[in-house]
Amino acid sequence: MSPHSTEPAGSASHHHVVVVGGGTAGISVAARLRRAGVGDIAVLDPSDTHWYQPLWTLVGGGQAPLETSRRSEASLIPDGVRWIRDAAVAVDPDARAVSVAGGGRIGYDYLVMAPGLQLDWDKVPGLAKAIGRDGVTSNYASEYAPYTWELIKGMRSGTAVFSHPATPLKCGGAPQKIAYLAADYWRKQGVLDAIRIVFVLPDPKLFKVPVWTKALEKVVERYGIEVRYESEVTAVDGAARELTVTDLKTGAEETLAYDMAHLVPPQSAPDWVKASPLAEGPYGFVKVDKHTLRSPDHPEIFALGDVANLPTSKTGAAVRKQSPVVVEHLVAAMKGAGAGARYDGYTSCPLVTARDKMLLAEFDYDLKPKSSFPLINTFKERRDMWVFKRYVLPVIYWRGMMSGRV
Repeated sequence: MSPHSTEPAGSASHHHVVVVGGGTAGISVAARLRRAGVGDIAVLDPSDTHWYQPLWTLVGGGQAPLETSRRSEASLIPDGVRWIRDAAVAVDPDARAVSVAGGGRIGYDYLVMAPGLQLDWDKVPGLAKAIGRDGVTSNYASEYAPYTWELIKGMRSGTAVFSHPATPLKCGGAPQKIAYLAADYWRKQGVLDAIRIVFVLPDPKLFKVPVWTKALEKVVERYGIEVRYESEVTAVDGAARELTVTDLKTGAEETLAYDMAHLVPPQSAPDWVKASPLAEGPYGFVKVDKHTLRSPDHPEIFALGDVANLPTSKTGAAVRKQSPVVVEHLVAAMKGAGAGARYDGYTSCPLVTARDKMLLAEFDYDLKPKSSFPLINTFKERRDMWVFKRYVLPVIYWRGMMSGRV
């Protein structure tokens, strides 16, 4: 293989396979396609930096430096793959072309949609203005995760609010994991009794799968966390250090004063994806068959990762199972053959419950546990699982997933 090459922004070109997005899903698919012997692949992504986002919870919890989650995008583009350093702004499936911000159009024979999702900070009044200051933070952006740790470290009394949006989101466990990391730190500092912790959750339960719900209820009880079920943070007043919590059942509003707030923004497909013929549903994610990840309307198009409209949690672990399915079906389509690979909805949520313990929740579309460690009881909090998340998973990601080996 020759090293990867770059294509100037705004140029017009045509490639056998165009992968939109150079994140977890895009790079893993491109790497697997090269390993399968597919040529003339282009990855379309403007970013110079590739982030391992699952580590940001630990960055916010003071357990990992931000730099360990960063690599240069150039270092991850597979050999023999062309990198188009531009942003997609539209897709025309009839013309089989993607329009880019630089003004050109990229033609394709096959298209893999993996641009991720967008954080809709402006959907909560006051949040965009307050984030990163006024005691408001979020581990969902690299620039704010270190601020989370500053706030946690500096807090000795008062009210801490943690929120979960009422939209699909990446890593559904992350909004509560940071609450547990903070609470355990405050416990170790001897100040937990002086801090009121409120977790605002749009769902009626802490987790989708009952066995882990029971375990998390014990964690919440241990730390004395007040959970506002079926509720959502709907407004933020950073200057006054107040936020509005709305009961989704009754519409009743409550004003909460806070000293720190870890708020997770609503999330949706990128605006250009929402406006495309590929989108479906209220959040504009790409319509695909949930088992083959192939568009039912345009069989030359596949989607995976956060942008795919699938009834499962949006995680990197899900991508690890989706990527080989996409590649098998795509390669078979090139040969005019069928493929038997099916994605069963597998996803994984490493639920950090303390500064040295974790629950590993793995399940499928039917919410049935799907353990990767049959000899280990992952229904209980474990230190070895925390070590696995902090030190083993990043290695698997950088060396295995991003090279198409895992």
